[in-house]
Amino acid sequence: MVFQAIAELIADRNEIEVESITPETSFAELGIDSLDTVEMLMDLEDRIGAEIELDEKVETVGELTAFIERKLEEQGK
Repeated sequence: MVFQAIAELIADRNEIEVESITPETSFAELGIDSLDTVEMLMDLEDRIGAEIELDEKVETVGELTAFIERKLEEQGK
């Protein structure tokens, strides 16, 4: 669920096919910088109904997915 939501956000923002995004896809490959990541995270918070503070560096879609899943688990969601 989290990976799919992230992939859809990236695809929408960057006008690419969602199927081209894998957990190994790096944000650098997609031309996404740290500001873009924060903005995307804010959109994702709205989608999943939870507040997520990005307090560690993530470089791939998979790392962001794992980070968010950990945060959701900590919040009991």
